[in-house]
Amino acid sequence: MAPMPRRLQIIAVVLLPVAVVAALLAVDRWFGPASRGRDYVVRIALPPAGGMIGLPRVEGPPDASRPLVVIDAGHGGRDPGASNGPVVEKTVTLALARAVRDELLKDGGVRVALTRSDDRFMVLQERSGIARRLGADLFLSIHADSVDNDTARGASVYTLSGKGSNEAAARIAAKENRADIVNGVALDSENDSVTAILVDLSQDDTHRRSRQFAQLILREFPANVRLHDRDVQSAAFVVLKSPDLPSVLFESGFVSNADDAVFLTSDEGRRALSSALARAIRIYFARQSRAAG
Repeated sequence: MAPMPRRLQIIAVVLLPVAVVAALLAVDRWFGPASRGRDYVVRIALPPAGGMIGLPRVEGPPDASRPLVVIDAGHGGRDPGASNGPVVEKTVTLALARAVRDELLKDGGVRVALTRSDDRFMVLQERSGIARRLGADLFLSIHADSVDNDTARGASVYTLSGKGSNEAAARIAAKENRADIVNGVALDSENDSVTAILVDLSQDDTHRRSRQFAQLILREFPANVRLHDRDVQSAAFVVLKSPDLPSVLFESGFVSNADDAVFLTSDEGRRALSSALARAIRIYFARQSRAAG
């Protein structure tokens, strides 16, 4: 028999192993165990891209005429926020948000919803968006700060402004607003209308009510709650951008400070803060009800 031409030998050497592997894969695909081949792929139904997240449960009296406050526990999931060893902002804010909710539900009369009730990630626009979709009457976003100087301590209250009231306010707003940038959402891609909302203080009524609520929070603080700023601060927080919803951001303290970290994670600290915030919320709604009547 004449020897196989060299070209055919090369082709046979290359193609034969490929053909063998393909045959083995085909056999494994059709006759292999269930955990292999075509049954190995697990398909999970995902929501359509760009769809809105589900709304949280509204708790409290089943009466839509009752005022509704949406409490936002800052950060969550893959965005831990500020931290100091075992003290992590996302955990501090969630515990405090739950405590405020429980305080309000205990006395009744006010409906409450949490933007998140567990450790999940949410972009900033989703948080205020939930409040607007629920038709909330008030929005409170809870955070905790951290700085290199571990002597800084105490709580602060912020409302929306196109320009920070001081350097610290601008720094805090920049830090909180970076939550979306870090996780892939570029805030500077917002259109001109949203940017205008952030800096346009022509929404006088909303801004006025936000400031009234912020002042009530400061007024209701008990003596054992340390204040970092005794006046209402303002900064361009994205989470406060709703033009028609009174919104306040509460910085509960500095996790970078040892005393604040202990206070924020203690039952005593949560009770003091949640009681003050709940009282401020109730007084705010009572005043709005009288004004409307």
